[in-house]
Amino acid sequence: MEPQTLINIAGGITLSVVGWLARELWGAVKDLREDIHRIEVDLPKTYVPRADLDARMKRIEDMLQRIDDKLDAKADK
Repeated sequence: MEPQTLINIAGGITLSVVGWLARELWGAVKDLREDIHRIEVDLPKTYVPRADLDARMKRIEDMLQRIDDKLDAKADK
């Protein structure tokens, strides 16, 4: 075989592998974009709404204030 034929065969195989790899990467990026979009849509549904969080924090603050008041009453005795 001539050297040019071998170079053409090697180049063809190399370009085929690179093309396959590029196609796989393109598909993976497309899947990731779809996953990110799905997360963006579902994210507000899965987290606690701000109003609920504020109510829970207010309850915790009230409980801590009562504990603090009881400790102050103990310290005064």
